[in-house]
Amino acid sequence: MLILQRKAGESLVIGEDITVRVVSVDGARVRLAISAPDDIPILRSELVIAAAANRDSAMEEATPAELLDLLGGVLDHKTQTPASPGRKED
Repeated sequence: MLILQRKAGESLVIGEDITVRVVSVDGARVRLAISAPDDIPILRSELVIAAAANRDSAMEEATPAELLDLLGGVLDHKTQTPASPGRKED
């Protein structure tokens, strides 16, 4: 891992076509401007982690009834029809 110090207005270049510029520094918050080709995805790390967790969850096997229970009773799994708001379960 490379660790650099940059001040507001300074930048760094990654490869031939990616530039990261420090726009501002305000206490512990740093604003960056990233210039990269359109075909290179730029994502916040927390979104990458959430997407990986989503994929892992999707790969777990569950019965249809378990999946319906996760929806919080949106569908009545006994009749496979939308649950009525005032309807009591049997």
